[in-house]
Amino acid sequence: MSLFKTILNTIPRPILIKASYLVRPALAFWLKGNKFTDPIDGKSFRKMLPYGYETQRENVLSPSTLSLERHRLLWLYLKNETDFFTATEKKSLLHFAPEQCFLKRFRKQQNLIYTTTDLESPIADVKADICNLPFEDNSFDIIFCNHVLEHIPDDTKAMQELFRVLKPGGLGIFQIPQDLSRTTTFEDDSITDPKERARIFGQYDHVRVYGKDYFDKLRSIGFEVNEIDYTKTLSSNLVEKHALAKGEILPVCYKN
Repeated sequence: MSLFKTILNTIPRPILIKASYLVRPALAFWLKGNKFTDPIDGKSFRKMLPYGYETQRENVLSPSTLSLERHRLLWLYLKNETDFFTATEKKSLLHFAPEQCFLKRFRKQQNLIYTTTDLESPIADVKADICNLPFEDNSFDIIFCNHVLEHIPDDTKAMQELFRVLKPGGLGIFQIPQDLSRTTTFEDDSITDPKERARIFGQYDHVRVYGKDYFDKLRSIGFEVNEIDYTKTLSSNLVEKHALAKGEILPVCYKN
């Protein structure tokens, strides 16, 4: 097991989050180059860091923002295909498990009323259970809930809560780790050993592997869902330059 993987598997997440603030500048300086570019801050590197719990992926973790493939994909989509960064009218955003690469940037946006929530994250504004949110119906214009639902035993209830607090006409993006070779989602509550869970589900604290039916489950809750393969709209050079996961689907959801 590599040192990086050992750190991920043994040090509690809140401590990792705090420690990362100290090491990022040194990592970004050490790895600077021109092979990869993080579109979130525009910095370039000769290589990126590996990341992964069960299986490590090479050149995926940005040394400067700590973004992964999914974060950079979302950033590019928001920047190029929406008015998220440019709208003059203020919009309310609820952000679950706020990622470091987005947190300060979103908080500085003058066009956002920004609320973060999580059960455990030390950087979240509101400590809340996604299955029992402390918000009124139709509260938010935008909801980001990325790589959260695979941790939630009752994801149906969580999706219902997301639908409830999103305003009519509102936008939700709910990324998940997904195996597109699977037609149906796989889960098995009898698998409780952390090592076995990591082997089967990809991470010790995941409770399922989502298949292609994920989008239809969101539709059954009431969302209109656009399955967007945004990497298809980008050149292969850009996909490689930004270290994106080719073929990753963005679930872009609306409440009509």
